[in-house]
Amino acid sequence: MNNPEKPYMKKWFKSNLLYFLGAAIGALGGYAYWYFIGCSSGSCAITSSPLNSSIYFAAVGALAFSTFKKTTNKQPHG
Repeated sequence: MNNPEKPYMKKWFKSNLLYFLGAAIGALGGYAYWYFIGCSSGSCAITSSPLNSSIYFAAVGALAFSTFKKTTNKQPHG
């Protein structure tokens, strides 16, 4: 049973691997930030909850790692 979507999904995952890696590292960093530093009063929007902190840092990590992605210019020179 060959699924025609499998090669496409594998290629898509490989082409976006830096985003996933950045998000995973960012989420771990966000959780660590909440755990070690956090917000003791609970009034901080991002660092008062481990979920909020992890999601925010995952987005920042994905954006930070996206700067390392190589882009190809498909326009002909001339």
